Amino acid sequence: MVRKVISEDTSKTVRMALESVVALGTGRNAYIDGYRVGGKTGTAQKVKNGAYMVGNYIVSFIGFLPANDPKVVVYVAIDHPKGITQYGGTVSAPIAKAILEDAIAALKIEKQEGGLDKEYQWYDTKFYTVPDVTNMSLKDAKTALKNFTIEYDGSGDIIKSQSPSAGSRIASGSTIRLFLANA
Repeated sequence: MVRKVISEDTSKTVRMALESVVALGTGRNAYIDGYRVGGKTGTAQKVKNGAYMVGNYIVSFIGFLPANDPKVVVYVAIDHPKGITQYGGTVSAPIAKAILEDAIAALKIEKQEGGLDKEYQWYDTKFYTVPDVTNMSLKDAKTALKNFTIEYDGSGDIIKSQSPSAGSRIASGSTIRLFLANA
């Protein structure tokens, strides 16, 4: 038997706070587009003979998904990573993200609406929803697809099909393939 130690409301509040760590805070490197990931980074300076060691840390990340109904929990801790800035968000979070992505595939966890959108930094890869450009002119489609690379084939000036399909979320600069035909 599992003992209930916190209320449902408290659990929901904490899960939302931890989802914001991944979408908006130090855990951004564990963000998975279309999935609600919660987590917390950790950076602990190590002690030797009662004194803090200089430049020697244990960095960690604990993450879970979906944040609103957890199915997977992963904890990654690295003792004294070398050759990199020693923070849980920069070292452990990307490793946890890879493990969570494998868990999504293995457990067939579906994408969800309603999660927090990632607060992008200038160096982050941005994701965009592909608009429906079928039956548009090539000129209008190029404007609508300004965040993507466009390849097209066929003759004419009207978009008859596109890949990936409208509604897909893909990285900025990804290729959208269009097939043109006459109206």
